[in-house]
Amino acid sequence: MPSLTIENYVKAIFQLCQSSGESSAATGQIAAALGVSPGTVTSMLKTLADSELASYTPYEGVMLTPAGRGLALRVLRRHRLIEQLLSTTLDMPWDEVHEEAEHMEHAVSDRLVDRIDKFLNYPTSDPHGDPIPKADGTFVATPDKPLASCTVGERFRVTRVRDQSPEFLRSLTDLGLEIGVRGQVVSADATGDVTVRLGKETAELARAAADQILVE
Repeated sequence: MPSLTIENYVKAIFQLCQSSGESSAATGQIAAALGVSPGTVTSMLKTLADSELASYTPYEGVMLTPAGRGLALRVLRRHRLIEQLLSTTLDMPWDEVHEEAEHMEHAVSDRLVDRIDKFLNYPTSDPHGDPIPKADGTFVATPDKPLASCTVGERFRVTRVRDQSPEFLRSLTDLGLEIGVRGQVVSADATGDVTVRLGKETAELARAAADQILVE
């Protein structure tokens, strides 16, 4: 059975590749994502390669093998279903579920996860809008784009949030920008900062923040 560390690494590599659109991830990216030193990452990548979970070439990056990708998807399935369970059944806010799921995702069996999936009536996304992989590893990707790329006058619906740090999520809650909320871009300045209308209220967002909010 893969260790907690191995599961964390393959999950991080998969998510980095997903966000960048590349097939491989760099050592520095993985180190930053996991909060460890590049030397620690290099050592672990050799372990992943020996376990046939990844293909690693020094100075070129690491690519998950089919087995590594399958493991990453199983971990993500556990994590996101646990998040959805905590949100749905315990009414836990979206800025708290991630940390709890991080602790729990390594302790539950795939069998229990399947039961959770059935209990929740097979949700397709978690509280942050991320797609939940099915038992066979497939998932439905949402056709979204960053709020920062919307034009003035364009209407949108919030579908996903990339920055899932508690501080950022709480700031979105304060602004009323949660998953499913509909709005319209009313202005955008030369720096990329945007103002959106949400019902009768307006909210101002810096370009960096608007880039983290995905809409359709």
